[in-house]
This record gives sequence, C-alpha cells and structure tokens, in this order.
Amino acid sequence: MDKWSILIVEDEYNQRILLSEILSKEGYTVFEAEDGKKAREIFKEESVDLILLDFKLPDIDGLSLINFFKGTNPETEIIIITAFGSIENAVNALKAGAYDYLTKPVDIDDLLIKIKKIEEKKSLIRENLVLKETLKERFKSEDFVYKSEKMQNVASLIVRVAATDSTCLITGESGTGKEIVANMIQGLSLRKDGPFVKVNCSAIPEQLLESELFGYEKGAFTGAFQRKIGKFELAHKGTIFLDEIGDMPLYLQSKLLRVLQSKEIERLGGLSPVSIDIRIIAATNKNLEEEVKKGNFREDLYYRVNVVRIEIPPLRERKEDIMPLVDFFIKKFVIRHRKEIKGITKEARDALLKYDYPGNVRELENIIERAVVLSRGDFLTVEDFFNDISTLAPKKESGIKEVITSVEREMILEALIKNNWVQTKAAASLGMSERMLRYKMNKYGIKK
Repeated sequence: MDKWSILIVEDEYNQRILLSEILSKEGYTVFEAEDGKKAREIFKEESVDLILLDFKLPDIDGLSLINFFKGTNPETEIIIITAFGSIENAVNALKAGAYDYLTKPVDIDDLLIKIKKIEEKKSLIRENLVLKETLKERFKSEDFVYKSEKMQNVASLIVRVAATDSTCLITGESGTGKEIVANMIQGLSLRKDGPFVKVNCSAIPEQLLESELFGYEKGAFTGAFQRKIGKFELAHKGTIFLDEIGDMPLYLQSKLLRVLQSKEIERLGGLSPVSIDIRIIAATNKNLEEEVKKGNFREDLYYRVNVVRIEIPPLRERKEDIMPLVDFFIKKFVIRHRKEIKGITKEARDALLKYDYPGNVRELENIIERAVVLSRGDFLTVEDFFNDISTLAPKKESGIKEVITSVEREMILEALIKNNWVQTKAAASLGMSERMLRYKMNKYGIKK
C-alpha cells in the first residue's frame, strides 16, 4: 500500500519543520500549514489521509477546523496536538471526531505508533469492503453475518489467505461456521473454478476413510470390483476441505503428511504414485497443540497444516453478532416456512442476548427456526422460545427453591399457551383459581 499523505497544521515553525522532516524520512507525503486558512486551502486541493492539528492556532480554534475537515471528508483521520494541561481540549476534540491526541512536546515514537494504528484500522476496513463486494458477486453475503471486531479480523484473514495457495487451518468450536469460512476461501481463491471436495474425517468410519481419500485399484481388497478414484484425485486442480482433521487416525496422518510434502498419492493396491495439484484447507474443533502433546496428532503434520490459521471465536465472545444473526435467521425462516412474522419483542431479544450458546451459531439458528415454526403471532416473544426458556439465561447453581420456581413458571406458561391465553381455562387445567393464576403471572412477570 502507498504511504499516506499527512497535513501538519502547526503555527510553531520549529515544531512544524521537525515533524515534517521526520515523517518525510518515514516515507509519508507531507503538507505544511501554519494557520487554519492555509490548512483549509491545502485540504481542498490535495488528497489528505491524516491531519496533525495543533489545537490552538492564531486565526481559528481547533474544534472549528475539525468540524470543517470532517464535514468535507469524514474519512480523514485527525490527531490533535495540545499543550500539557489542556486535556479538556483533547476530550472535546475526540468528541468532535478526532482519532487521538498528543501533548507537547510531541513524543515521536508515540506519534509513529498512533499513525501505524490508524493505517492498520483503515486497511482492515478496506479489506472488509473488498470482501463484502466480492461476496455479493459470488455468494449470498448473508451467509457470513457479523458486526463484531473479532469477526472483522476473521474476514480480513479470509481475504488475504484466499489470494494465496497456502495450506490453511480453520479452528473453532462446533457450530461457529468453519465450513462457511472454507467455502469463502475457496470461492475467493484462484482455484474457484476448480473442484471443491469436502471430507468430514469424523463422519466416515476409520476403516473406510483411507479408501475414500486415496481411492483403490480393482482387486485391492475383497469387494473392490473396479477402480475407485479417491477424494484427493477428485480435487485435482482445486481444493480439498478436510473437516475435523483432529479425528484423523494416526496411520492416515502419516500418509497425509506425504501428500503435503510430495503432492502425490498412491491408491490402495496401486503400483505407482499419482501426481495431484491441490490446495488443502483443514478444520477442527480440537486443540491440536494439546493433541500433539497427548500423542494423538503428529507434530510434523501439525506444522504442515498450520501454515495459516483462522480461529473463529465462539458466539459468547462476540455478542454484538447475535442480533444481526437473529434478524437474518428470522427473515430466512419466515420465507422458508411461509410465516408472516414481522420481528421480535424486546423481551425476547434480551433473553437471546443473555444466553451463552454452547452450540454457537448453529444452535442459535435452530432456536430461531423452532420459534418461527411454532409462533402464532406477528412478533416472536419469549413464549415462542418456550422449549429453550430454561436455557435462555446465564447458567448458575440452583437450589430447590429456584428449581421449584422455574418449574412452576414453565407450567403456567405452557398452560397459558395451550389455552390461547384464556386465563379461566389455563387456571382450570392447572387446578388453581383464576385469582391465584393472576397472582402467579404477576409474580413471575408473565405477560402475553
């Protein structure tokens, strides 16, 4: 990426020249302005990525200039330079849109670090825009829904990894979306027009996995009546995705290592090797470092597959992504199941945000689909998540009293739902008076 252009707005000549010389030596294009008037002229005429702005200038105050710069180009970043003891000015500048501030005398190392952070932030935003635009062309971009910074980092890695032919390891708990990430890497890669072969190493019985991967010749074993091409050969000129590679038996790990080293395979019963041109993407929900220590995974293979790692954080660590996913899944299942649901209530949203989702995105998807199918109203409510109501809360140790309270609340909810919220019928089915039912509903905060 080309080095940035930086505008230094500083009325002190020596300070301005010092900063200009240092930043020029770092490779930046530097413009200088001794007052606000000159700064505005340069900003209108030149493309400026970053402004170093002295808060106190002879002809205008810093806040007015910030508003001018941000109003003209909101993408321009600003670092305020303020005198020691004028922190209040810096705080006001940050509220107005400045990225950060420095106090005089300027610490050059600190300045360069802040500039580097801004460059990295902008680069990440740019990579995500590239990713989203590319996804619109090649995928349904909704398949990869996120808002959190953690998933922005994942998206950035996807863009960079896809452009290479490197072996890639995707890690994360079950249900986090490892296969979706693998699909995206393949779809954005130079091999996108080649085959994409998926193998779940944990779903195929151990005694069959070798023949599935490597294929076999006629007569290689009892029942081998004709030659069968294995998954590695089927992926020639494309990509093979080895899901749950941590479950691959040790004897097959050694054969996979040879494939990575030599780019050749041997069919079972074959007499000569077969050259293959493939890219390998692997995924696992296991901690392979721990598996290596336990002797369950070869250390040399680990280093071969772990060239580039993409770690997908669990949903509980990126709760900002929950509601965008909820909204997406509601739209998806409303169309699939021909329902007329308009949205979700605040109470239901709050309940979904409190839950930790041990099954991650896959569990959230199942919860939303079940609620959409069972809902009878225009909006999903807490009651629509009845089957999950005992889990849609932070887990904690419960005493007998808490258990009884929870069970009673669920029984009342179930009775109300079954009787269409007719309290007389619900009370009769529960064997209590309608007055007692209303008391319990108020006690447990149960509302239609």
